[in-house]
Amino acid sequence: MAQFINGKDTLVTDAIDGLLASSGGRLYRLDGYPHIKVVCRSDWEKSRVALISGGGSGHEPAHAGFVGKGMLTAAVCGEVFASPSVDAVLAGILAVTGEAGCLLIVKNYTGDRLNFGLAAERARAFGLKVAMVVVDDDIALPDLPQARGVAGTLFVHKIAGALAEDGADLETVSDAAETAVRDMASIGTSLDTCTVPGSTKEDRIAAGMAELGLGIHGEAGVQQVAFEGAVSAMDMVLDKLVPHVAGQDCVALLNNLGSTTPLEMAVLAQALASSEKAKGIKAIIGPAPLMTSLDMHGFSVSLLPLTEDRQAALARDIPLPDWPGLTLLSPVSVKPLPDGLSPIKPIPSENPKTRALIDTCCDLLIAAESDLNVLDAKSGDGDTGSTLATAARALKGSMDRMPLADLTQLFRAIGNELSQTMGGSSGVILAIFFSATGDACANGTPTPEALLAGLQRISEVGGAQQGDRTMIDALKPALETLPQGVDAAALAARQGADGTAAMGRAKAGRASYVPEENLIGHNDPGAEAVARLFEGLATALKG
Repeated sequence: MAQFINGKDTLVTDAIDGLLASSGGRLYRLDGYPHIKVVCRSDWEKSRVALISGGGSGHEPAHAGFVGKGMLTAAVCGEVFASPSVDAVLAGILAVTGEAGCLLIVKNYTGDRLNFGLAAERARAFGLKVAMVVVDDDIALPDLPQARGVAGTLFVHKIAGALAEDGADLETVSDAAETAVRDMASIGTSLDTCTVPGSTKEDRIAAGMAELGLGIHGEAGVQQVAFEGAVSAMDMVLDKLVPHVAGQDCVALLNNLGSTTPLEMAVLAQALASSEKAKGIKAIIGPAPLMTSLDMHGFSVSLLPLTEDRQAALARDIPLPDWPGLTLLSPVSVKPLPDGLSPIKPIPSENPKTRALIDTCCDLLIAAESDLNVLDAKSGDGDTGSTLATAARALKGSMDRMPLADLTQLFRAIGNELSQTMGGSSGVILAIFFSATGDACANGTPTPEALLAGLQRISEVGGAQQGDRTMIDALKPALETLPQGVDAAALAARQGADGTAAMGRAKAGRASYVPEENLIGHNDPGAEAVARLFEGLATALKG
């Protein structure tokens, strides 16, 4: 997989220097590249307890992204998924530790424990006070003699950071960190493994499956399960976590493991907040990328029972852009639509022939969804079929509310329905088309001419004309030919749609942003939808 890196050997040092260059002077590094990679606070004067964490890179923003006032004093960075050396950890300790001492916050992996532990012994030989807390919050593999340290580590950073910032002594800071570690629990799930630079990706998670409890270095989890959506995935995670904190009010840290999109993370936040299994969760940190696993397409949840002191520490504002803060969960707030926005509801009426005609049109668009999406992917974002099908399904569901016996009001009602249920520019265009057609009918214009009046209105508003490679290239000849019968209109629509394949660069619509060579030989998806609609109607009416 292509990655925006210069090379595996300079990946971590390049990334650290990028972080420093964009920190506004908040951070500096020790002069030890490439073997010693230590990021420190620029405002530190050694009068309080220092907090040092770190480990392998690839978990950004952890750990260097959390160096600053209220959290870490220094972060010691290893290569991707590799523990930093003893010398690197010792350099960090010596650089930031004063008489108050320092606390090492270490995730429970053998390399980290050994290297941080030996560095602590050497620092003590220099007369420094050094304590170490080992975070083992991962509950995915209950049979492990030593659980892994994962995203719950960030609870420790923030709680210990608040105490250290307030001037608490090393014993107090260390005790609070140890207690938090004992109380917390974390687990993650993913739809895919991560891509380690310079290595072949392990494709062990099949399409349609999710892995529960995999590690932040891509280690295999406890089980693979069928993926059934965000709610199901969140429920599986909560099933594992909730017994560890049963009966206690908690804060949840919702962590993006790397490549899960913000849209997906928001859906997961909704699944968490609305789950019956999460009634004890009173606050949330995130959703945000906090302790990632390179580009892993997954998420993790960490739970920590809340005390008054912990809540105050976690909620305290700090000047670090990667820390999302703590937010109390609350019900979704909903207010009524403003007056004047909701359209006047028409009086429903029945006309079996009209209902059947609309149902047929809707069914034709629904059936063409996949084909139109494939066609649109060549000239747009691949959603024309889905957009039309979504509107068609909504329109079918609203038929009992429609004034089917009053054509003038029906056109207006369809326009209102599409304006509310059909996304993108297509929804607006068709809403204008049907509304303008209804207005023309209200003035006594015959239906064929009223439809052309609607077409003229969308050209005026949208700016597209015949020949611009849009749906108008099929719709205009079809409507002009409609008085000769549906068969003639279908033929005209097909000729118009097929003609778009040779037009080259589009002059309107989303396709106008696409290079001409990508469009040649492919029909415009909007025009194709019009052609299929009229062809289907012609076939249905013959039957």
